[in-house]
Amino acid sequence: MILEHVPNPDPAAIERLRAALSGYNRSQIPDKGYLPLFFSLVDDRKDFAGGLYGYVGYGWLFIDTLWISECARLQGYGSKLMHAAEDIARKHGCRRAWLDTFSFQARRFYEKLGYTVFAELEEFPPGHRRYFLRKNL
Repeated sequence: MILEHVPNPDPAAIERLRAALSGYNRSQIPDKGYLPLFFSLVDDRKDFAGGLYGYVGYGWLFIDTLWISECARLQGYGSKLMHAAEDIARKHGCRRAWLDTFSFQARRFYEKLGYTVFAELEEFPPGHRRYFLRKNL
């Protein structure tokens, strides 16, 4: 066996590694209905103004990405997107949700929606913190 550091790996090599781990995981854990969730927010001019991407799996909702444009912020669209994702998750049997955010992002917003911090990383990135939050649906 040879251990080799590859500074600029081929994307196919990364995918091969991920597929190998995913195959092992599927052999240990039954499929629990992975379902991607995507919502788009479009303004009156039909321009992209935000959205949410996440997925449902193993009875959990994971919010991967939530972003609202400056012109649409503080108008309730973030809450509407979160509630829409949570509603679909509940319909698919989810009882919990989780996400992560940075100290310069939206921790207070998520806490207002009922999420609580269950872990944090200090100095990630330097000068900031990364928070992991969860909520019972």
